[in-house]
Amino acid sequence: MSQFVDECGLNLHGGNGGAGAVSFRREAHVPKGGPDGGDGGNGGSVWLEADHNVASLLSFRDHPHRRATDGTHGSGGKRHGKAAEDLVVKVPEGTTIHDLYSGELLGDLIQHGDRWLGAEAGHGGRGNAKFLSNRRRAPGFAEQGEEGEERWVRLELRLMADVALVGYPNVGKSTLISRISAAKPRIADYPFTTLEPNLGVVRPDGRPEFVVADIPGLIEGASEGRGLGHQFLRHIERARVLLVLLDLAPTALDTAQRQLEVLLGELGAYRPDLLHRPRIVAGSRVDVAESSVAGSLPPDAKSSISALTGEGLEGLVHAMADLVMEARTKSSERPAMVVHRPPTEDVAVSRGEDGVWEVLDRRVARVANLNDLTNPEALDYLHDRLKRMGVNRALARAGVRDGEPVRIGRLEFTYEQD
Repeated sequence: MSQFVDECGLNLHGGNGGAGAVSFRREAHVPKGGPDGGDGGNGGSVWLEADHNVASLLSFRDHPHRRATDGTHGSGGKRHGKAAEDLVVKVPEGTTIHDLYSGELLGDLIQHGDRWLGAEAGHGGRGNAKFLSNRRRAPGFAEQGEEGEERWVRLELRLMADVALVGYPNVGKSTLISRISAAKPRIADYPFTTLEPNLGVVRPDGRPEFVVADIPGLIEGASEGRGLGHQFLRHIERARVLLVLLDLAPTALDTAQRQLEVLLGELGAYRPDLLHRPRIVAGSRVDVAESSVAGSLPPDAKSSISALTGEGLEGLVHAMADLVMEARTKSSERPAMVVHRPPTEDVAVSRGEDGVWEVLDRRVARVANLNDLTNPEALDYLHDRLKRMGVNRALARAGVRDGEPVRIGRLEFTYEQD
């Protein structure tokens, strides 16, 4: 039996870049051939993409790691390494992406095709042919491949539905969705509450089809974590219309009026704007209700239904269709969510808890990580490059003193003023 998973952690790792090559031409009758080392290929990035064919986050629960392919190394003859293809990870529509540790919202993939860059690929290193200059006629070094970005994120799914069914446990939501759509939720003739949301497509005659979500039952205190319903309140957020079902059976936990007060109170406590969402209030299980109870519905309730016998279902379906169509016409096109990392003009320097000064600039760290730190020629080149990028000025401005440790990417050294 398939399982519904609506929250999980995910590790994303971009592919590493390939290393540049150190090579020199070997030609007959040419005593000193020039450098001809090719560049390494870029690694692949990891993208998350919303796909309407994916219904759950189940595939990530037991296999939470997704890594893109590495780029290949360069070689002699100025032959460049092959760049790796990006890895596209499919997730359900309505998936929000948060940083696993800080909780920061990073992306919101609502519609089919929405994309978010999860882990950036490592750049390929340049071969020694790229370092040829009037001052450097035979460069004996090349850049290493950059490591791909790695991060942990938390995925959270909020179902995309036109109508959300809201009510106490055992109010008949699962039976209702099975009668008005082709969904087959688990239903039993003993007290049982839905353990996971179910989606069903309703196709009324002469009306556009719409999607209904059966949300697990809510109880008083659900917004504060009581019961199972609090785990699924997020699935109500994106629904255009709410259908609030009130249990009219003699075994109901509360009166219909009290149920309505509790349900609206929990929705308002979770997200106050849910109280302004279009909603229909209906009595449920009227087939077993006493006549006095069925006749004393709250003023908000427009009708009574029985999902078991079918009483009142046709009128309810058309009422839902009317509200859905009205809500669709009112909903404006949402602005695209752009997630980016703005570049900083100045090189940022910060001192960590371990006492080491660290240059917090991805551009600068990339230069340090790409160079072969074991090669004296490469270190001389790196020193000049960092100076031109303003790193020396940034360290002096931050108050770094002679003899203090400094870290730039993989490079760690003792600071000395020029």
